[in-house]
Amino acid sequence: MAVFGGLSRLSKRPGAPLLRIFLTSSNTVVVAWPAPSTGFSLQQNGVLGSPGWAGVTNVPTVVGSEKQVIVSPPTGNRFYRLAYP
Repeated sequence: MAVFGGLSRLSKRPGAPLLRIFLTSSNTVVVAWPAPSTGFSLQQNGVLGSPGWAGVTNVPTVVGSEKQVIVSPPTGNRFYRLAYP
Protein backbone atom coordinates (compact mmCIF):
# COMPACT_ATOMS: atom_id res chain seq x y z
CA MET A 1 0.00 0.00 0.00
CA ALA A 2 1.24 3.49 -0.78
CA VAL A 3 -0.03 6.65 0.89
CA PHE A 4 -0.01 10.12 -0.67
CA GLY A 5 -1.54 13.07 1.16
CA GLY A 6 -4.31 10.97 2.66
CA LEU A 7 -4.77 9.00 -0.59
CA SER A 8 -3.74 5.37 -0.87
CA ARG A 9 -3.50 2.74 -3.54
CA LEU A 10 -3.81 -1.00 -3.14
CA SER A 11 -3.03 -3.97 -5.33
CA LYS A 12 -4.83 -7.14 -4.24
CA ARG A 13 -5.51 -8.95 -7.50
CA PRO A 14 -2.48 -10.61 -9.13
CA GLY A 15 -1.89 -9.06 -12.53
CA ALA A 16 -4.06 -6.01 -11.81
CA PRO A 17 -2.72 -2.70 -13.11
CA LEU A 18 -0.98 -0.54 -10.52
CA LEU A 19 -2.45 2.82 -9.61
CA ARG A 20 -0.38 5.97 -9.74
CA ILE A 21 -1.53 8.92 -7.61
CA PHE A 22 -0.10 12.43 -7.86
CA LEU A 23 -0.92 16.04 -7.00
CA THR A 24 -1.14 18.56 -9.85
CA SER A 25 -0.03 22.19 -9.82
CA SER A 26 -3.73 23.22 -9.63
CA ASN A 27 -4.16 21.30 -6.33
CA THR A 28 -6.17 18.44 -7.78
CA VAL A 29 -5.23 14.79 -7.55
CA VAL A 30 -4.83 12.44 -10.49
CA VAL A 31 -5.44 8.72 -10.06
CA ALA A 32 -3.99 6.92 -13.07
CA TRP A 33 -3.44 3.39 -14.34
CA PRO A 34 -2.18 1.87 -17.60
CA ALA A 35 -4.44 1.94 -20.66
CA PRO A 36 -5.88 -0.25 -21.92
CA SER A 37 -7.08 -1.97 -18.76
CA THR A 38 -10.18 -3.64 -20.07
CA GLY A 39 -12.81 -4.57 -17.52
CA PHE A 40 -11.35 -2.68 -14.54
CA SER A 41 -13.24 0.11 -12.77
CA LEU A 42 -11.95 2.57 -10.19
CA GLN A 43 -13.46 2.36 -6.69
CA GLN A 44 -12.95 4.44 -3.54
CA ASN A 45 -13.51 4.04 0.18
CA GLY A 46 -12.82 6.23 3.21
CA VAL A 47 -12.14 3.24 5.49
CA LEU A 48 -9.70 0.64 4.27
CA GLY A 49 -11.08 -2.39 6.12
CA SER A 50 -14.76 -1.76 5.45
CA PRO A 51 -16.91 -3.28 2.70
CA GLY A 52 -18.19 0.16 1.60
CA TRP A 53 -16.30 0.43 -1.72
CA ALA A 54 -18.12 2.62 -4.25
CA GLY A 55 -17.47 3.30 -7.90
CA VAL A 56 -15.85 6.63 -8.72
CA THR A 57 -18.28 8.61 -10.86
CA ASN A 58 -15.60 10.66 -12.64
CA VAL A 59 -15.14 9.30 -16.16
CA PRO A 60 -11.53 8.33 -16.90
CA THR A 61 -9.78 10.03 -19.80
CA VAL A 62 -6.90 8.54 -21.73
CA VAL A 63 -3.75 10.65 -21.53
CA GLY A 64 -0.80 9.14 -23.34
CA SER A 65 -0.64 5.52 -22.21
CA GLU A 66 -2.74 5.99 -19.06
CA LYS A 67 -6.35 6.24 -17.99
CA GLN A 68 -6.67 9.17 -15.58
CA VAL A 69 -9.34 10.40 -13.18
CA ILE A 70 -9.06 13.85 -11.58
CA VAL A 71 -10.38 14.19 -8.02
CA SER A 72 -10.35 16.91 -5.38
CA PRO A 73 -7.93 16.31 -2.52
CA PRO A 74 -9.86 14.60 0.28
CA THR A 75 -10.39 15.68 3.83
CA GLY A 76 -9.10 12.68 5.74
CA ASN A 77 -8.22 9.42 4.03
CA ARG A 78 -9.46 8.06 0.75
CA PHE A 79 -8.39 4.68 -0.60
CA TYR A 80 -8.56 3.60 -4.25
CA ARG A 81 -8.57 0.25 -5.98
CA LEU A 82 -9.30 -1.16 -9.39
CA ALA A 83 -12.16 -3.65 -9.33
CA TYR A 84 -12.68 -6.41 -11.84
CA PRO A 85 -16.15 -7.96 -12.08
